[in-house]
Amino acid sequence: MTSRSVTLLGSTGSIGTQAVEVIDAHPGRFEVRALAAGGRDLAQLARQAVHLQVEQVAVSLQGADVRDRVEEALDHAAREAGLTAYRPEVITGPDAATTVAGNGADVVLNGVTGSIGLRPTLAALAAGSTLALANKESLIVGGPIVRAAAAPGQIVPVDSEHSAIAQCLRGGRREELRRLVVTASGGPFRGLTREQLRDVTPEQALAHPTWDMGRVVTTNSATLVNKGLEVIEAHLLFDVPFDDIEVVVHPQSVVHSMVEFVDGSTLVQASPPTMHIPIALGLSWPDRLADVAAPCDWSSASTWEFLPLDHEAFPAVRLAERVGRAGGTFPAVYNAANEECVDAFHEGRLRFPDIVDVVARVVDDHAGGNGSDAPGVDLSVDQVLAADAWARRAASDRIAGAAPDRPHP
Repeated sequence: MTSRSVTLLGSTGSIGTQAVEVIDAHPGRFEVRALAAGGRDLAQLARQAVHLQVEQVAVSLQGADVRDRVEEALDHAAREAGLTAYRPEVITGPDAATTVAGNGADVVLNGVTGSIGLRPTLAALAAGSTLALANKESLIVGGPIVRAAAAPGQIVPVDSEHSAIAQCLRGGRREELRRLVVTASGGPFRGLTREQLRDVTPEQALAHPTWDMGRVVTTNSATLVNKGLEVIEAHLLFDVPFDDIEVVVHPQSVVHSMVEFVDGSTLVQASPPTMHIPIALGLSWPDRLADVAAPCDWSSASTWEFLPLDHEAFPAVRLAERVGRAGGTFPAVYNAANEECVDAFHEGRLRFPDIVDVVARVVDDHAGGNGSDAPGVDLSVDQVLAADAWARRAASDRIAGAAPDRPHP
């Protein structure tokens, strides 16, 4: 495989830092052209830039002193590395990630969190880059916009579940597919009742039993909102009806998803729980890199469990299916309302079960025509962003009046 140029969006986050580890482990395979980050950790971003010798550094912060702060961090990192002359192009402001996403790199890994990833996703597709997509929200909220912008095979999923499905689909033709089975670890609160979930703390929600992720994704995994988003993502990526997508709980997180075919056979992608494998595949697809992770130890006794999802305690998946079927701006509303609720939970303004309750009420408000932007067939980016903004305001209003023990409708 020849060397590929890469742009990393969200380079200082969980996906981005692991992507750098994968790239470092395979010298000569990748040349990182640009890095983009939110700017919370300029020192880490600068160290990455110096280490990888990138041409562009993008920071989404804005302000009169942002460029000076970035350049100061770069100078400090360069001195620490023993370099005297290194100064990449520095791009700042809310459109910085979008700018570098469109630089024409062979691969753009979108590892940012949230709907802010939509414009960078579209920029990468417009530039003809392969989009290694970890930012599921951009596909979910952008739906038909993103699908229309993408050439066949241009989007390669980086979520472990969807990477697993993509690998399994190599084993059969599309017309032979019966259904997709998306696995879920069940999160840290598997087995708890809705009443018991009322006392969950933010610290407990961030203690995921399997994965090391950022705050929003970890909380979404605990509420199962993340799994709901993944169901919508699977529908959009693989053009499979919602009726043919099932979620099962698999606490061991070794089977990352399954594809069932019409003859009764099921193909499974199994590996130890590490994001290095789907990240490496996203960067190198359709090729595989050698020795990305240790394989399963088949000589040791082990147990794999598959359990039904408790929809009463965790209603997020069924709500996501409803939102996905509705289409239009409903997925954007679901996602934006959830992001507001997650922040409120971590700030002590909302109890854990109320996260999905409030999201459901905002979705209901949108269905009732209260949203500033009604769902439409011909979706536009402005329409999506308007629905996103409305949902955040509506969620904030609902959060302010949320009763901690309010039942789900």
